[in-house]
Amino acid sequence: MKINKTVLLIILSLVWVNSKAQIKQAPDVSPLNVAYLPDNYAHDWNKHEKAIIKIYYSQPKKKDREVFGSLVPYGKVWRTGANESVEIKVFEDVVFAGKKLKAGTYSMYSIPNEKEWVIIINSVLDHWGAYSYDQTDDVIRVTVPSTNQSETVESFSIRFHESSGNKAVMRMAWDQTLVEVPITY
Repeated sequence: MKINKTVLLIILSLVWVNSKAQIKQAPDVSPLNVAYLPDNYAHDWNKHEKAIIKIYYSQPKKKDREVFGSLVPYGKVWRTGANESVEIKVFEDVVFAGKKLKAGTYSMYSIPNEKEWVIIINSVLDHWGAYSYDQTDDVIRVTVPSTNQSETVESFSIRFHESSGNKAVMRMAWDQTLVEVPITY
């Protein structure tokens, strides 16, 4: 069977156009971010002896939506951000909201409620969302208060705030909700 040169040229052109179209992807609407304890460790590494905790998480946006109690239902396990579950690397043993947490790499989930959140450290990594979350793999669970703030936070954010004496707070904020988890190291 003989293929016409014009037909072959058209087929090759379509394959080339299709391959170029697949390369152009929209930017991630919930980009990956990293939080360190000490804060800005990666940027200011020469000022700190070592990292204590590193968290990888995705940042969903509010986009004029009602977040907690609607987009993120109260009383249900949440991936604590977007995309994959949060990954938390603990480089040395710490006390996480009053409970001992050994050095290691874990996933972190939460159960938001109106006045308090349950923060879950789980042993299974690399899961999309909380769809395959299994409570039997929990390492620790802690309950911390949730507060409303007047300022609206557009992108979900995790950041550490250090205080004196090897103490810090992991702050999670989105919309007008703020959750603080005390950490001692």
